[in-house]
Amino acid sequence: MENQYCKVGTVTPITSNRNVISLLEYQYQTFLNKASDMKYTDAKLVEFFEQKAEKIQRVLENMMK
Repeated sequence: MENQYCKVGTVTPITSNRNVISLLEYQYQTFLNKASDMKYTDAKLVEFFEQKAEKIQRVLENMMK
């Protein structure tokens, strides 16, 4: 029996994309918008979205250096 290689579950690094900075900026803004939209309904979800936005912001800052 021969070895078979399957690509299911493989991960492509985000940095391989040419538009990575614009994609990250879009995601950052989306998470901030979701957090502000839910400000008065679910505090835990707002905190989650804000943490995601902070992580993306740190990635962006590291890429700009």
